[in-house]
Amino acid sequence: MSNLDVQIASTPQVLAEVLRDTQVPPLDPSRPIIFSGIGTSLHASRVAANWISTMTGGEVRPWAIDAHDLATTAPLRSGDQVVVISHRGTKIFPTTALRRAKEAGATTISVVGRTAPQQEADHTLRTCANETAGTFTVSYLSSLAVLAKMAAQFDRDPELAFTRGVDLLPDSVAQTLTMGEPAHAAATLAAADTILIVGFDKDLPTAQEAALKIKEGAWMWTEAMSPEFALHGTPAGFWPGMAAVIIMPAESDGGRTELLRTALEKLGNTSIPVVEDGTGELAFTSPHPLLRPVTGMVPLQQLTAELARIRGTDPDTMHGHREPWKSVMTELIRL
Repeated sequence: MSNLDVQIASTPQVLAEVLRDTQVPPLDPSRPIIFSGIGTSLHASRVAANWISTMTGGEVRPWAIDAHDLATTAPLRSGDQVVVISHRGTKIFPTTALRRAKEAGATTISVVGRTAPQQEADHTLRTCANETAGTFTVSYLSSLAVLAKMAAQFDRDPELAFTRGVDLLPDSVAQTLTMGEPAHAAATLAAADTILIVGFDKDLPTAQEAALKIKEGAWMWTEAMSPEFALHGTPAGFWPGMAAVIIMPAESDGGRTELLRTALEKLGNTSIPVVEDGTGELAFTSPHPLLRPVTGMVPLQQLTAELARIRGTDPDTMHGHREPWKSVMTELIRL
């Protein structure tokens, strides 16, 4: 069993602890809200922005932006509320983005791991301990749990369905861990030379995060797209050696996901659906429609672990024992 497997299995307990221990500062709906991060943390930023925009009917429109851009060229103002997500809290551009936001007079909030150094922020929210696998999983979902508590301030449902759903996330993740047969899905996908992962609307950041995990853990080139993007010009690059993972949408997307699945089939490409509350190799359950990005990521994390097992890759160190990757990635992780 890899450290990645252990981390994935620990998620329900870690989420319960994070949700219990986290007290989030208030956000002012009348002021701009900016979520920022790099890689995994950028995906979390996009999820959080979508939550708030959706729950307020678009009245509040947060901005999700790459921390590299926020640290260098993006405009910042004193009235902004800037939330920067990072795991270790040491990378150049998330820390620079916080510093730049503070210098502009913005309100700053840092979402970081428990062992990260003190951040230059007005508020620091801690998630989980450093992961023992280089292919981060539980820290992503921990960040989403903290951001979900933050977004719950904007829950305008009289029954507070989103807020109650956040409290149910540990149980929903635990249930999801027992669903489906990710090992079977991995057996189908392992021989592909490229994987396409597709997600619509709120599921697109999940697809993007899954593509990153498979690159890191199984060393397979994987692309993430929305169904509409995947239908425009992109099919010219489809070939029988590739495969696809399709996150089936919870809402109507105008038939585009089904159209894409048909096109893939006609071009000789295998596709595996990710289904909420259904049967199949990749399945999940969610306590609220907006919380799909949390639980929907779990079978794709499991898929990554199974692909790594079949392909004989090391999801714990990401080439950490092999040159030239060892030298190159050791240097990059500091930046």
